[in-house]
Amino acid sequence: MSRMGSIDKDFENGETLTFSLIKEKDSYILGVLSDVYDALSERGYNPTNQMVGYLMSGDPTYITSNQGARASILRFTREELLEAIVRRVLR
Repeated sequence: MSRMGSIDKDFENGETLTFSLIKEKDSYILGVLSDVYDALSERGYNPTNQMVGYLMSGDPTYITSNQGARASILRFTREELLEAIVRRVLR
């Protein structure tokens, strides 16, 4: 899979090509969230509470700097994180 997006082909119902940057970005964001979860767990925090605290307040100190978790999560806006989570849950 390329970093630019994915192309799905459906030849049974005619040729249909779709290109999705959203799927690729969501996969990357969800991977980062998983890594942050693991880093918080490793430090003995309740990762769900800490991540919700960050998403609600925007205060990055809810996220440990262990394993670069804080820097990783700050690559995205809170809106981007929530959009990826909601899309995943509602799929």
